[in-house]
Amino acid sequence: MLLAISGILAVLVLTGAAPPPDDPADPVRKAEYWLDSTAVRDAWRVTQGQGQTIAVIDTGVGRAAQLDPAVRGGTDESGVGSSNGRTPVGAVDADHGSWVASLIAAQGESDGSGMIGVAPKAKVLSVSLGFGSSSSVPFAEQVAKGIRWAVDQGASVINLSFTTNSPEWDPSWDDAFLYAYQHDVVIVVAAGNRGSGTARVGAPATIPGVLTVAGVTRTGSASREASTQGITIGVAAPSEELLGISADGQTVSWEGTSGAAPIVAGIIALVRAAHPHLDANDVIERVIQTARRAPPQKQVPDATYGYGIVDAAAAVSASGIRHVDTNPMGSLVDWIRLHRRAEAVPVPEPSRAPATVAPLPPATDVGDSESVLLPTAETLRYGTIPLAGLTVPAILVVFGIIVAVRRIRSARHSRTPNN
Repeated sequence: MLLAISGILAVLVLTGAAPPPDDPADPVRKAEYWLDSTAVRDAWRVTQGQGQTIAVIDTGVGRAAQLDPAVRGGTDESGVGSSNGRTPVGAVDADHGSWVASLIAAQGESDGSGMIGVAPKAKVLSVSLGFGSSSSVPFAEQVAKGIRWAVDQGASVINLSFTTNSPEWDPSWDDAFLYAYQHDVVIVVAAGNRGSGTARVGAPATIPGVLTVAGVTRTGSASREASTQGITIGVAAPSEELLGISADGQTVSWEGTSGAAPIVAGIIALVRAAHPHLDANDVIERVIQTARRAPPQKQVPDATYGYGIVDAAAAVSASGIRHVDTNPMGSLVDWIRLHRRAEAVPVPEPSRAPATVAPLPPATDVGDSESVLLPTAETLRYGTIPLAGLTVPAILVVFGIIVAVRRIRSARHSRTPNN
């Protein structure tokens, strides 16, 4: 199975002075353009995600000062990380989980500077996975166990910022994703990136019921490298010129739908905090129905932007959003019914005991004095006598015809004149 973390690291490291809280002069806060382009700052007037828990199932969330207060707990499913999920796993992308978590719930510095997440008062669960060769545990098994653990720990949102680059998924994911849906959890998934070789969305973005997130540029057009396309896309969010906090506390620039997904996951937390009575289906419906059509978008939904660019303020505050009884992103139960083979009925094993055959009826003894050539009463009654009855009249008729023909010929000869 080919795996790809849906983010691309850049080398830019941002530093700056410590201005007043959320002062746009702070280079870090100023660089967080998505807080305005998706109306997150407006949504903060209502809520900042209090009471919500978002599971980041990724490479593990490090102990950077701006992240540590947000992490409520964690676990490791890779077999190579720490038991609390706080040791980043992987030689290349170990910071990926920290970048994802910082977009969701980074706390900022005590003086108000530094990076702040979309839902800064929400809590994070860190589930560390091993991608590729970094773990001997099958990847599908890690994800399935991580989802179940997150649900059991009270997550209301799960973020999956990776792709398998294949539309199909391991059958073990059927039960794991259904387990999350049945416990009223919203699963947010990255669509993948063309720059990483993902031409079209792959699992888990193809699983019915997940909210798949595509990526857009600062101006709202589809990202050429940091996004992909597919009919399962639900909404779009910024995926370029993003910031993230590494495990060592540095703020870096990166890109990819790995970053677009946690922006949406944070907005989901805002919606759930503002509307605690809504179930997961209604929360997803609220987010997709309040999304803004992207400038190049011609129809809704489409395979590039889904329903449009997510709008946090509208999702939190809009009225008149209809109630839905089913997940707007599809039914995994129906998909399983149609596409998974039913379990084969076991074939009964043959009995080791020999089969019992009923005995044949006894043969009729004709006796030594009887001959098979002599007629019997039955053969006379049903064979000889009827045959004789038909044969004798037929012979008489034939004889009568012959005699008549001879008389006619004789009469003709007697009338012939002599020369």
